[in-house]
Amino acid sequence: MRGSDCLPYCERMAFDPSDVPAFVAFVRAEAQGVVATVSPSGAPEAALVGIAALDDGTLVFDTLVGSRKAENLRHDHRIAVVIGTDGAVSAQIDGFGTIVRGTLREEYGGAYNEQFPGSRALDPDFAVVVVRPAWVRVYDASATPARVTESRW
Repeated sequence: MRGSDCLPYCERMAFDPSDVPAFVAFVRAEAQGVVATVSPSGAPEAALVGIAALDDGTLVFDTLVGSRKAENLRHDHRIAVVIGTDGAVSAQIDGFGTIVRGTLREEYGGAYNEQFPGSRALDPDFAVVVVRPAWVRVYDASATPARVTESRW
């Protein structure tokens, strides 16, 4: 969702974290974020990825099948995502990430490709990861004092 497609949300990037359409518009406007997973030894590992958002707030990204993210998610489904790294507003998401297979891989990979035409999400060397948010926190540094709002999903 870009340009006039994301109005009115893109004009006012701060949003109520319980407002799913506003969350989706924010993610689509940003289009990338930092994903943090937990290694088998318990160490945090983070990476910048392109992130798509479905209308229900589900997040989708792709990664190489053998990446640390993919390996970590095979052992521990907990995931954290930060979206909005260069503006006054950011969203922090805690949730659960799953590598999808079969028809779900085709469905979610196709949805990712709609938002990122030309991606390699459905190539055999790539995994499609679906993130179900459980908690969303919005930090708005444009307000004085900064505003922080949270919502459990």
